[in-house]
Amino acid sequence: MHSETNVRRWIDFAEIDNVRDLGGLPAADGGTTRFGVVYRASTPQHLTAADLDILLGPLGLRTLIDLRNPDEAEREGYGLLATAAVEVVNLPVRKPTQTTLTPADLVPDGRHYDLVGLYRELLGGSAESVVTAARIIADPARHSVIFHCAAGKDRTGLVAAVLLDAVGVPAEAIATDYALTGQRLARIRDRLDALPSYHGLPPVNTGILAVDPEVIEQFLTGLHAAHGGGAAWLRAHGLSAAELTRLRQVLVQY
Repeated sequence: MHSETNVRRWIDFAEIDNVRDLGGLPAADGGTTRFGVVYRASTPQHLTAADLDILLGPLGLRTLIDLRNPDEAEREGYGLLATAAVEVVNLPVRKPTQTTLTPADLVPDGRHYDLVGLYRELLGGSAESVVTAARIIADPARHSVIFHCAAGKDRTGLVAAVLLDAVGVPAEAIATDYALTGQRLARIRDRLDALPSYHGLPPVNTGILAVDPEVIEQFLTGLHAAHGGGAAWLRAHGLSAAELTRLRQVLVQY
């Protein structure tokens, strides 16, 4: 992926740290993902009035998909977005056994953390949320869409990986996109560490804050080995063939 494409994909805000357009990525059969349809983000709760103007104006935001747990979202909120003309949909991405997430759950102990295993567990507990996210993104009436968690790396990265794989974006490009979060990680960490839900985060690039493109490549290798890839996984968990076709049509241009 060309560096100038990655530069174009970043959307800069005063108080949101990790927002980028999922457009401009290579897809199967010579296609590329469309700009202006769906964005990935870190938590937008600190946004300024000027940030909101960008979201509602140039970005045309209609739907915000919040991948945080409901209690986490209730603790942290949405800031100015709470009263904006935006549909907010909470689709928690969590392990199968998790119904609530305490701050301790959100900041795992240890400098070394099995992120590939974490993503596998999160996917196993979040089929309904990921399929619903795919349905929302496949509906042009709900564009543009932003999906986010806290840092915009793990839960957000998981959803991005499954959806991009499903529309034919190669693993290398998905991993390159995932790794871009590393460029903003110090800023992300400082903001999150000041919040009650995430206080005590490890240093940048360690533990839960590691950003290694091989993690997503290994996750996708496992997804293909166990389920046949993102498209087959979505179909197996309730996405219809017509919905998958629409998802590809809205996300990929030729």
